Parts: sequence; C-alpha cells; structure tokens
Amino acid sequence: MPTDIINELYKILEQRKSADPSSSYVASLYAQGTDHILKKIGEEAAELLIAGKGGSQNEIIHETADLWFHSLVLLVYKGIDADSVRSELERRLGQSGLEEKASRPRQ
Repeated sequence: MPTDIINELYKILEQRKSADPSSSYVASLYAQGTDHILKKIGEEAAELLIAGKGGSQNEIIHETADLWFHSLVLLVYKGIDADSVRSELERRLGQSGLEEKASRPRQ
C-alpha cells in the first residue's frame, strides 16, 4: 500500500514548528513568517510557469513538487489541515469548473 506522502509531509512539517531555525529550512521559513512563506510560494509558482512554458517533463515535475511543498508549509503554518483541502477538492469533483466558479460569492 503506497504511503500518503501529503500526510507524511504534513506530520514532518508540523514537527518542524519546534525545530531550531538554524538547523531546519522549514523552521527558518516559519521563523520568518507569513510574508516570507508567501514569497517562496510566489517564487516556486513563477519557476513552474517557466518550466511549463519551455521546460522538460522532469523540470515541470520538480517545480510542481516545490510548489506543493511550500504550499503545505503555508497550510501547516496557518494551522490548516491538509484534509480541508482534500475535502474542498472532493466537493468540486464532478462539478463543472464553470459551475463551480459561478457558485462562488462575488467579491
């Protein structure tokens, strides 16, 4: 049975909250706060865009993994369980993207 990598990473990222920022990359992100984490997510998203435009499949996979990882860092930092995201994806499953977008409250 395959390991649920998202849950495994979530547990590790949760443990890093109490790690020394000088010895843990993730702890250093947490120590620098939301703005720094969001900056990393933006950088990873930009790298994925570049890879998606002209990179190889391996580059796209690598950059997607980086983006997912840093998104998980944000979830853990904000105390949002990964299952909440899974539930939202399940809610959308089988629904037209156009219908889902139309159902969102207008801002």
